[in-house]
Amino acid sequence: MKKTVALLAAMLFCVLGPAYALYTVSEQGEWPKSWPRELDPLRKQARTMVGPMVPERHYAIRFTSRKEFESAWPYLLKVKTRAAPIFLIRSSYFFLSDHNKAGVIVHTPPLGQSKNPATPEAPIPGETNPRQRWAQTTVLEVMVDDDIIDWKHIALPKGTVVIDQRDQAKEKQP
Repeated sequence: MKKTVALLAAMLFCVLGPAYALYTVSEQGEWPKSWPRELDPLRKQARTMVGPMVPERHYAIRFTSRKEFESAWPYLLKVKTRAAPIFLIRSSYFFLSDHNKAGVIVHTPPLGQSKNPATPEAPIPGETNPRQRWAQTTVLEVMVDDDIIDWKHIALPKGTVVIDQRDQAKEKQP
């Protein structure tokens, strides 16, 4: 009887074993060394996700104080593609996890890949969905809580486009 159960368990494992995760996750910020070194202390409170279908990189940085966020903000702006918009969200989702109130997700394209090789780090022409339009660039998504991250008091470079999605339902976020 024990051999039969063990054999069935082994067969089940072989059938289900090849399942793959959509993202690879690291519980630390593994962003490039070319980013401003002022962001290095935040690596411990960040997580890195690579995926889902192509190796796009997502760096989710959690913040627990306004001072910490405001000191990091100018350096986060330096990693964003200059013309790319900033997306504002209110509810957390899997990049930052549900127990975090405030944070920034830096979405980057796959290393060395571009949907438009002639103009890497540029928007995709003709695409109307803003998230898809800027998919080959480095974009910031800011989870605003009005306490740690108070959007009314954040300085932006002139001409920065902000797409406010704070009123959209949680399930509509990618």
